Amino acid sequence: MKEDLNLIKRGIDELIGEDELLAKLKSKKQLIVKAGFDPTAPDLHLGHTVLINKLRHFQQLGHQIIFLIGDFTGMIGDPSGKNKTRPPLDKTDIDENAKSYKTQIFKILDSKLTDVRFNSEWSKKLGAEGVIKLASQYNLARMLERDDFNKRYKSNQSIALHELLYPLIQANDSITLHADVELGGTDQKFNLLVGRDLQRAFGQEPQVVITVPILEGLDGKNKMSKSLDNYVGIDESPNEMFGKIMSISDELMWRWFDLLSFKSSDEINALKSQQDNGRNPRDIKIELAKELIARFHDEKSANDAESNFIDQFQKKNIPDDIEEILHKISGESIPLANLLKDCGMTSSTSEAMRMIQQGAVRIDEQKITDKTHQVFIGTSAVYQVGKRKFKKIIL
Repeated sequence: MKEDLNLIKRGIDELIGEDELLAKLKSKKQLIVKAGFDPTAPDLHLGHTVLINKLRHFQQLGHQIIFLIGDFTGMIGDPSGKNKTRPPLDKTDIDENAKSYKTQIFKILDSKLTDVRFNSEWSKKLGAEGVIKLASQYNLARMLERDDFNKRYKSNQSIALHELLYPLIQANDSITLHADVELGGTDQKFNLLVGRDLQRAFGQEPQVVITVPILEGLDGKNKMSKSLDNYVGIDESPNEMFGKIMSISDELMWRWFDLLSFKSSDEINALKSQQDNGRNPRDIKIELAKELIARFHDEKSANDAESNFIDQFQKKNIPDDIEEILHKISGESIPLANLLKDCGMTSSTSEAMRMIQQGAVRIDEQKITDKTHQVFIGTSAVYQVGKRKFKKIIL
């Protein structure tokens, strides 16, 4: 039981109803675990897989997984985290995107143990009477406490009435499916809790709610999103995936390991120890890239992508005769700008910051654009400023 709960809780943000979950697990019954995805874009990306990976954990424990495609709710438009009314999607686009979702999820989930459902099956049948019945069970004041609605209300921004229906229709999915557990991103917490409340109102045991963190995209700041072009699509080519994953910062790499890797916590901690003892973070990042590519393509594709990356970005661009410098620092880390100045790669820290902001500085072929970037003691890497300045610096 403890091991099962540890697996379920790994990498999550919040578990609401832990005692209820323990009681359900102790009952030995097969739980109904659902997560909904509105098909708003044709492809899934790594950000989506944080939630799908958690479904996989429940699947490994023998529970029934319902991958719910929100073809009906997608036409309403989820207001979660939106500062303005989101326009409903066209049904034709919804249907096309849903088809691709149905194919891509089985790169992670076992198709034999996954029930794919579309919420239009029952939502279309609700009719006016059903919607009014749902709405009668929830308080408008509580709906307006929702963070995004509250901000818009106070700033006199539009809140369309159909947006208020979205959490109710999503809750009806849980009622219809008799969900024991529902999963969602942290931005879905309000919707998931509405489901819990309405199940109780309709005489059902309230579902356990599990939220998972939002995965930052390639920029390391914003939620991974196709609209922000900071995503890695799971259907992208191996070479494209490899290059994108290798471009993330060393700090973000560990966040991705925690949320995306199937390695155990002990294995990830071992990799962190290796980095602390001088192993190049680039080599660890290669392990992450290969694991993810092998999952969504195959092992050969992952190995080929690594070879192509090394041929393209390391063998061709870095000279053989690079000056090697052993640079001692007083603390645990040093700002990159100071390091470049100290080692004679720029004439001043201000010049170094300017070069960093211009995208002219690389560490082991990875472009660094954050002028506050820190370099830690115990690392060894090839630093590049502009097209011709190279030095191998050991801290």
